[in-house]
Amino acid sequence: MTSIRTIPTEPIEGQKPGTSGLRKKTPVFQTHHYLENFIQSIWNGIGGVAGKTLVLGGDGRHFNSQAAQVVLRMAAAGGAKKVIVGKRAILSTPAASNLIRKRGADGGIILSASHNPGGPEGDFGVKYNTSNGGPAAEGVTARIFDATKEIAEFHIMESHDVGLRMTDTVTLGEMEIEIVDPVEDYAALMQELFDFDAIRTLFKSGFRMRFDAMHAVTGPYAYTILEEILGAPPGTVINSIPLPDFGGGHPDPNPTWAKTLWDEMMTETGPDFGAASDGDGDRNMIVGRQCYVSPSDSLAVLAANATLVPGYKDGLKGVARSMPTSAAVDRVAEKLGIACYETPTGWKFFGNLLDAGRATLCGEESFGTGSDHVREKDGLWAVLFWLNVLAVKKLSVAELMVAHWAEYGRNYYSRHDYEAVDTEAANGLMDHVRSQLASLPGQSFGPLTVESADEFAYDDPVDGSRSEGQGLRVGFAGGARVVLRLSGTGTEGATLRVYLERLAIDPAGFGLDPQAALADVIAAAEAIAGIKSRTGRDAPDVIT
Repeated sequence: MTSIRTIPTEPIEGQKPGTSGLRKKTPVFQTHHYLENFIQSIWNGIGGVAGKTLVLGGDGRHFNSQAAQVVLRMAAAGGAKKVIVGKRAILSTPAASNLIRKRGADGGIILSASHNPGGPEGDFGVKYNTSNGGPAAEGVTARIFDATKEIAEFHIMESHDVGLRMTDTVTLGEMEIEIVDPVEDYAALMQELFDFDAIRTLFKSGFRMRFDAMHAVTGPYAYTILEEILGAPPGTVINSIPLPDFGGGHPDPNPTWAKTLWDEMMTETGPDFGAASDGDGDRNMIVGRQCYVSPSDSLAVLAANATLVPGYKDGLKGVARSMPTSAAVDRVAEKLGIACYETPTGWKFFGNLLDAGRATLCGEESFGTGSDHVREKDGLWAVLFWLNVLAVKKLSVAELMVAHWAEYGRNYYSRHDYEAVDTEAANGLMDHVRSQLASLPGQSFGPLTVESADEFAYDDPVDGSRSEGQGLRVGFAGGARVVLRLSGTGTEGATLRVYLERLAIDPAGFGLDPQAALADVIAAAEAIAGIKSRTGRDAPDVIT
């Protein structure tokens, strides 16, 4: 027997969804009715779920299973027609986007805090994706936030937990629940896009690869596709079993947190190709033997070689990058004669361009790359894209990068992250730089002269909406640049991100260490922002 309860409640402070949904410490979501309040606020903000079909899944972190049961009971209480849920409540973010689109669902709930740590004291998150498969637009998240401030009750069905261990179709009240294999539909999509025969041949040739799933959601996807379908040798995928605490690690695919993979790839006898993905499967790191590929360079290389891949053989409609991402892809787009869009950080800003057919490939400097196949960035997709290109070009990663720089120039690029900075100090630093913007042009900092300085604002070319306050930019003569942003992906304090870029055209300058190549830009950023004195940090927590 089941019954629906209406439970009085009160608004809870701090339930404002950001660009990637709502993220808080896991114990916060476990406090009395906090999760229920936010789920009901989503229902209220989108006009209810009566008669709708939803997709549900998450990255398997601590509290994932319990939260999924709450969402199911509240969807049933709200009159939803159907929920398609991944087995064991598991779905990578790109796989969830694919399911929403493939099944024509009205939207979906993704339970994840992306690349943030998990575990009982780690982070948890809830994100609502709309019917195009992408993150909710700012207008939708604003309505959800308004609903959190007005909520007075929530509705939930009283029932036993729904068994999610096997694929099946069951009912909860009047609502149908279809439990699906989380990998099957995603793997089928990848086979449509890429030349799996060419990649199989690559592995048969003795090509060695290591993929670090970081004990996160991509493990089952990577194991199934790389080892079972494509025939990569056993052991190609490491840390493949998703764990609630990600094995005690930080599931962010960069040289700092994927250090085991990094150390192996930096040896003379390392694998030919290395890759990693994050907590919910939407980010990627690409590494060749003794050759790191920055996310900005990765986007540029994929754009330049897209027609080698079956899914993109007819060419690209356009490309888009987040503002902090380097301009490497801009020059590829110029040579291809296609549009290149610069957007704020946040994948939802690419959604309009993709839906309108203006862009095919998109990328962010924070290890996110994707295309119009879904409406999220997609870590494993990027890895397969690279494998397909390498299989056709028959070059090593290092050789491919050298050839690319020779044709387009090299954008030396790095991001310095200062994590858990005191919020007041971080805001003070940004205000300090903001107050200088008008006076910076013409000033010199060592060999660099400021050419432009502004606070980035974006006018969406599709719907005409305007997004302001998207980061502080200082451009120098010759193509160097500093960008400062406060990230909204953390749950403690503020994360200050400092982006540094310098263009090298002469091949004689392509072999420098990035931090050495960027030394003058780093010094200029410190002189302008006073990072050390204002944050109390002598060095970044993470350099990528």
